[in-house]
Amino acid sequence: HLVESGGDSVQTGGSLRLSCEVSGMTYKLACMGWFRQTPGKEREAVAVIGSEGDTIYADSVKGRFTASQDDSKNTLYLQMNSLKPEDTAMYYCAASRGYIIATVCFADGSRLLGWWGQGTQVTVSS
Repeated sequence: HLVESGGDSVQTGGSLRLSCEVSGMTYKLACMGWFRQTPGKEREAVAVIGSEGDTIYADSVKGRFTASQDDSKNTLYLQMNSLKPEDTAMYYCAASRGYIIATVCFADGSRLLGWWGQGTQVTVSS
Protein backbone atom coordinates (compact mmCIF):
# COMPACT_ATOMS: atom_id res chain seq x y z
CA HIS A 1 0.00 0.00 0.00
CA LEU A 2 1.53 3.29 -1.15
CA VAL A 3 0.16 6.75 -0.43
CA GLU A 4 1.69 9.86 -2.02
CA SER A 5 1.37 13.40 -0.75
CA GLY A 6 2.97 16.78 -1.27
CA GLY A 7 1.79 17.69 -4.74
CA ASP A 8 0.82 21.31 -5.27
CA SER A 9 0.81 24.23 -7.68
CA VAL A 10 3.98 26.33 -7.68
CA GLN A 11 5.70 28.88 -9.89
CA THR A 12 8.76 28.25 -12.00
CA GLY A 13 11.83 27.98 -9.81
CA GLY A 14 9.89 26.80 -6.81
CA SER A 15 10.37 23.64 -4.75
CA LEU A 16 8.20 20.78 -3.56
CA ARG A 17 8.79 17.67 -1.52
CA LEU A 18 6.75 14.62 -2.36
CA SER A 19 6.31 11.84 0.18
CA CYS A 20 5.26 8.24 -0.27
CA GLU A 21 4.20 6.31 2.80
CA VAL A 22 4.73 2.58 2.46
CA SER A 23 2.87 -0.13 4.33
CA GLY A 24 2.06 -3.81 3.98
CA MET A 25 4.93 -4.83 1.73
CA THR A 26 8.56 -5.99 1.86
CA TYR A 27 9.90 -2.48 1.76
CA LYS A 28 13.58 -3.19 2.37
CA LEU A 29 13.91 -5.53 -0.62
CA ALA A 30 12.00 -3.46 -3.11
CA CYS A 31 13.12 -1.17 -5.83
CA MET A 32 11.30 2.08 -5.07
CA GLY A 33 10.74 4.88 -7.48
CA TRP A 34 8.96 7.96 -8.67
CA PHE A 35 7.28 8.10 -12.05
CA ARG A 36 5.26 10.80 -13.75
CA GLN A 37 2.66 11.02 -16.46
CA THR A 38 0.90 13.75 -18.39
CA PRO A 39 -2.27 13.28 -20.45
CA GLY A 40 -1.57 11.63 -23.78
CA LYS A 41 1.95 10.61 -22.88
CA GLU A 42 3.48 7.43 -21.53
CA ARG A 43 4.45 7.22 -17.90
CA GLU A 44 8.15 7.94 -17.44
CA ALA A 45 10.63 7.17 -14.70
CA VAL A 46 11.83 10.19 -12.75
CA ALA A 47 14.02 8.60 -10.09
CA VAL A 48 14.44 5.09 -8.73
CA ILE A 49 16.33 3.59 -5.82
CA GLY A 50 17.23 0.04 -6.74
CA SER A 51 17.15 -2.90 -4.39
CA GLU A 52 20.95 -2.72 -4.25
CA GLY A 53 20.80 0.92 -3.15
CA ASP A 54 21.81 2.69 -6.35
CA THR A 55 19.81 5.72 -7.45
CA ILE A 56 19.14 6.67 -11.08
CA TYR A 57 17.57 9.90 -12.28
CA ALA A 58 16.05 10.93 -15.55
CA ASP A 59 18.35 13.30 -17.44
CA SER A 60 15.69 15.98 -17.32
CA VAL A 61 15.74 16.14 -13.51
CA LYS A 62 19.39 15.49 -12.70
CA GLY A 63 20.78 18.14 -10.39
CA ARG A 64 17.30 19.36 -9.46
CA PHE A 65 15.53 16.35 -7.92
CA THR A 66 16.70 14.11 -5.10
CA ALA A 67 15.12 10.80 -4.16
CA SER A 68 15.63 9.38 -0.68
CA GLN A 69 14.06 6.92 1.69
CA ASP A 70 13.68 6.87 5.43
CA ASP A 71 13.69 3.25 6.55
CA SER A 72 12.50 4.02 10.04
CA LYS A 73 9.41 5.76 8.73
CA ASN A 74 8.91 3.55 5.70
CA THR A 75 8.72 6.64 3.58
CA LEU A 76 10.09 7.52 0.15
CA TYR A 77 10.73 11.15 -0.69
CA LEU A 78 11.30 13.21 -3.80
CA GLN A 79 12.77 16.65 -3.21
CA MET A 80 12.13 18.77 -6.29
CA ASN A 81 13.98 22.07 -6.71
CA SER A 82 14.17 24.60 -9.54
CA LEU A 83 10.87 23.36 -10.89
CA LYS A 84 9.99 24.01 -14.52
CA PRO A 85 6.64 24.02 -16.34
CA GLU A 86 7.67 20.79 -18.08
CA ASP A 87 7.74 19.11 -14.66
CA THR A 88 3.97 19.45 -14.52
CA ALA A 89 2.52 15.95 -14.23
CA MET A 90 0.84 13.42 -12.01
CA TYR A 91 3.58 11.87 -9.91
CA TYR A 92 3.34 8.26 -8.80
CA CYS A 93 5.26 6.31 -6.22
CA ALA A 94 5.91 2.66 -7.07
CA ALA A 95 7.64 -0.37 -5.65
CA SER A 96 8.65 -3.79 -6.86
CA ARG A 97 7.44 -7.06 -5.39
CA GLY A 98 10.98 -8.44 -5.46
CA TYR A 99 14.65 -7.62 -5.90
CA ILE A 100 15.30 -5.40 -8.92
CA ILE A 101 18.49 -3.47 -9.56
CA ALA A 102 18.26 0.22 -10.35
CA THR A 103 19.13 0.02 -14.06
CA VAL A 104 16.38 -2.49 -14.75
CA CYS A 105 13.94 -0.73 -12.45
CA PHE A 106 14.49 2.58 -14.22
CA ALA A 107 14.34 1.20 -17.74
CA ASP A 108 11.27 -1.00 -17.29
CA GLY A 109 9.70 0.07 -14.04
CA SER A 110 6.34 0.93 -15.52
CA ARG A 111 5.95 -2.72 -16.46
CA LEU A 112 7.82 -4.47 -13.64
CA LEU A 113 6.78 -2.61 -10.52
CA GLY A 114 3.73 -4.17 -8.95
CA TRP A 115 2.80 -1.65 -6.29
CA TRP A 116 1.55 1.81 -7.25
CA GLY A 117 0.15 4.75 -5.37
CA GLN A 118 -2.81 6.83 -6.47
CA GLY A 119 -0.66 9.76 -7.60
CA THR A 120 -0.21 13.36 -6.55
CA GLN A 121 -0.50 16.29 -8.96
CA VAL A 122 2.36 18.74 -9.47
CA THR A 123 1.65 21.87 -11.48
CA VAL A 124 4.35 24.39 -12.30
CA SER A 125 3.28 27.70 -13.82
CA SER A 126 5.50 30.09 -15.72
